Amino acid sequence: MNYSIVLYILGCVLKFESAFLILPALVGLIYREHASVSYLAVAVLCLILGVLLTHKKPRSTNLYTREGFVAVALSWIIMSIFGAIPFVLTGDIPFYVDALFETISGFTTTGSSILTDVESISKASLFWRSFSHWIGGMGVFVFIMAILPMMGGSTMNLMKAESPGPSVSKLVPHVKDTAKILYGIYIAITICEATILRALGMPLFDSLTTTFGTVGTGGFGIRNDSIAGYSPAIQITITVFMILSGINYTAYFYILTGKIKELFKIEEVRWYLAIIFGSVAVITWNVRSLYPTFSETLRHAFFQVGSIITTTGYATTDFDLWPALSKTLLVTLMFIGACAGSTSGGIKVSRILILLKTIRKELSLIIHPRQVKKIRMDGHPVDHETLRSANVFLVVYFVLLLTSMLLISVDEFDFSTNFTSVVTVLNNIGPGLNLVGPTQNFSIFSPFSKFVLMFDMLAGRLELFPMMILLMPSTWKRK
Repeated sequence: MNYSIVLYILGCVLKFESAFLILPALVGLIYREHASVSYLAVAVLCLILGVLLTHKKPRSTNLYTREGFVAVALSWIIMSIFGAIPFVLTGDIPFYVDALFETISGFTTTGSSILTDVESISKASLFWRSFSHWIGGMGVFVFIMAILPMMGGSTMNLMKAESPGPSVSKLVPHVKDTAKILYGIYIAITICEATILRALGMPLFDSLTTTFGTVGTGGFGIRNDSIAGYSPAIQITITVFMILSGINYTAYFYILTGKIKELFKIEEVRWYLAIIFGSVAVITWNVRSLYPTFSETLRHAFFQVGSIITTTGYATTDFDLWPALSKTLLVTLMFIGACAGSTSGGIKVSRILILLKTIRKELSLIIHPRQVKKIRMDGHPVDHETLRSANVFLVVYFVLLLTSMLLISVDEFDFSTNFTSVVTVLNNIGPGLNLVGPTQNFSIFSPFSKFVLMFDMLAGRLELFPMMILLMPSTWKRK
């Protein structure tokens, strides 16, 4: 383990977090809140520690896969540890464990909250909660690589550890240029949604914080009723941008470069949209008696399907009151998630497709033992490494899911609450069912269970392996 390069990277992350914390401090100043002092103090603390860790460049700047995964996992932990401090200092979330839960939920774009009254906290803290979604949505290392050269070509190991999906590829030859393209698209979508929401009459503060949660697919609302209190036009706009944010960003790159033929070859996007429209049709039919008009039924169905499959977690209605069929379908969408290469969580549509094609191949081999058949995605054969990684991911995913359910069951809550709590945090969604439904929160859990759920949030956002590697003793041995 090259400890010097890991510490250097942690220092870079702390300096960037210092810059990020200036924004909620400015919001506090605009609204004349004392909370701005707390955010400014933590920003200075992060800057000092960051400078201390980066004042001397490491002798060896080689960043292998192990160092990349460890650096990413530790960076997200460190970022959350310091990001939680302002909540405590301001008194908005007095207990540090709760503040840490809220912060990790923000950075991982989970959106699960321990707050019982969101509207009672300061504007600075509301902004920081939502802005943490935007930071974590595309990934802090993608942001850093778009600005700093860092360690040259070896930074691909950082992108692999942080980017969602069974495989990660560069859009252009250089990692730095790929990062710039990704963040350029990310910022463009953000500006577009915020502008439209503002034009529809949403207050500027609301439009910014809601956009951060939508484009980052996070879901922290700034109102106790989430998005339910806004107009139908605003809800429809948010629905559209949630769905757009769940699409593989490679598709947008193809659009920008005029490669329209390549765009239509992306199987994952086609299936992602097919799943959405199919689910909306079923739920609209199933909940038709709960709402006065067809248009309202369709709007709620589209919003909740878009919110759940993209793992955003906003709500316009209490879907915990929906019939069993609709709730079961939503839980299924929690597992599936959106596209790889987007800001969404979940297993990802591409992995589900690979799994289904693998099953079909195995069944075909039973019938035709001598048949030679390759699994293909987008017309290209899937290499053995991607297949192996997808299969291992699914095994680790369900082992972690079952283990976490067992651990939090010590709190003696019902099965539905425990099951959907783990599913929703592991897939970075936000609300679950029953005691953690869209009108409830996670404050009911003990500190021990909250730590289990926090680990799951980080594991889900970082595609499991970076967090699991931290638990292996061999990871920490020097070379």
